[in-house]
Amino acid sequence: MMKLHNTNEMLKDAQKKHYAVPAFNIHNLETFQVVVDTASEMRSPVIIAATPSTVRYADKDYLVALTGTAMEKYDIPMSFHLDHHEDVAEIESTVAAGCRSVMIDASRLPYDENVNKVKEVVAFAHICGASVEAELGKLVGQEDDLVVDDADSAYTNPEDALRYVEDTGIDSLAVAIGTAHGLYKGTPKLDFDRLTEIRQRVEVPLVLHGASDVPDELVQKAISLGICKVNVATDLKIPFSNAVKEFFKENPGANDPRKYMTPGKEAMKAIVKHKIEVCGSQNRY
Repeated sequence: MMKLHNTNEMLKDAQKKHYAVPAFNIHNLETFQVVVDTASEMRSPVIIAATPSTVRYADKDYLVALTGTAMEKYDIPMSFHLDHHEDVAEIESTVAAGCRSVMIDASRLPYDENVNKVKEVVAFAHICGASVEAELGKLVGQEDDLVVDDADSAYTNPEDALRYVEDTGIDSLAVAIGTAHGLYKGTPKLDFDRLTEIRQRVEVPLVLHGASDVPDELVQKAISLGICKVNVATDLKIPFSNAVKEFFKENPGANDPRKYMTPGKEAMKAIVKHKIEVCGSQNRY
């Protein structure tokens, strides 16, 4: 089995060449196949992201093995990444199983507690050759079991961002500039001035969470201002599930997963392709 990669080199390349690496949340074999097959067809680096509940559902050993198999099959940069994980023991267990890219989400904690928890993960992960992403500030909405209300949302402070990177030793920083997890009630308003200030102070790659349902032009402007990893989740789940529902509506007696999963995969593939184009990551390898 091929040894998995961290995200450091691909994010540094994106930062240098002013594009973004898409990070797609997967849930099972079908969604995994859509992401890696489409990325390979488009010659795009790709990050396969899994939330805590996805890891529990699909099992870390299967996910590590799937990524290793995909790396042997396709010659594009890819990485299996833990997205919004909060349990340090679970992170360490998955890194020990072969994962080499993790996001420790301590954003709900006070600054000092956030730093201490992230430093603990960084110390372990770096010994194993894994990259670490962390978040300063909170995004409204729900990601897996993590829920943040409007009143609790907080934008990333540019001055704190520099101190946070220095205090923790992280490899990439997720910033809160107005995006949210899930779907938006209206058109999101992103604080590009804040993003510019953060980019001027922070050298590590910057990450945009909550990019689903954000207009393409806003995502592309964020990339032009320094974002080099874009997370996509909700935009993938909805078309997949809608296509499967439509198949059953037209074929109520269907019972073959190979038949009813295929329309979902096709619908999701169209979105993956579009997001790769928005990120400008096609034909990079």
